[in-house]
Amino acid sequence: MADHLANTLAAVSVLGGTVGYVKSKSLPSLVAGVSFGALYAVTGHLIRTNADYGVELGVGTSVLLMGATGPRAFRTMKRVPLGMFTMGALGAGYFGKKLYQQQYGV
Repeated sequence: MADHLANTLAAVSVLGGTVGYVKSKSLPSLVAGVSFGALYAVTGHLIRTNADYGVELGVGTSVLLMGATGPRAFRTMKRVPLGMFTMGALGAGYFGKKLYQQQYGV
């Protein structure tokens, strides 16, 4: 399940960056969307292959996404930045829970 979520977040990140580029010709939005998409895709691959640090990368990527999109999301209150921030928050919560379960065997 966790790898499915990571791959979904990867696709949505790329889509969000692409929408940002198409709507406002923002190259940084495209680069960020593709970068976060790649990080989430690597997260999904690591989790699927049961490799080390997959969940940790998911938490880090989600927190980084929240930090990158949060200021703009709350300043402009536009749908795409708010959606990306929310996606990062949900990812951080989910992967954080998985990390907790992994660490403490819950």
